Amino acid sequence: MSGEQGDKAAARKTAFAVRKAAFAAGQGQAAELLADVLAGNRGAVLSGYMPMRTEIDPLPAMAAHQGAVGVPVIMGPAQALRFREWSPGCAMVAGAFGALIPADGAWLEPEVLIVPLLAFDARGYRLGYGGGFYDRTLEGLRARGPVLAIGFAFAAQEVAEVPIDATDQRLDMIVTEQGVRRFA
Repeated sequence: MSGEQGDKAAARKTAFAVRKAAFAAGQGQAAELLADVLAGNRGAVLSGYMPMRTEIDPLPAMAAHQGAVGVPVIMGPAQALRFREWSPGCAMVAGAFGALIPADGAWLEPEVLIVPLLAFDARGYRLGYGGGFYDRTLEGLRARGPVLAIGFAFAAQEVAEVPIDATDQRLDMIVTEQGVRRFA
């Protein structure tokens, strides 16, 4: 394992433990803060995610969004994500890695993405799970036009510096239970 990949693997192990402790403490008003941010993007196609394990839960904000909402579908290794339309109560099935995805529905191209993560830093970089799915997806979407990438996390998930490489895409903002931060 190269030094850079080893750094990310070590950072992921630590970040999982930190997130687990933050999850146990609760997310406070984080979903309400996220919904307030999304209200400024009314009508935009939104991508959220179905929370797994100790991920912070965006579902209330997704349900409140005034516009189409999709969730990510992993199409295969080293591929960009696609997004299937979601609504509260729609039929769900297990997708790749056990994430729930809508059983059917239209494919959407999001303009605003709520991005899960393990850790983030003050530069706007995130540490993901290592598949590169969001980095590939954001790169492709940004090549076609403006998109807003919103990291959603517990404040405790902030680290001094996320290890990055040339393919990592920055977030535009982060929403935590402690507030909203925009990155220049």
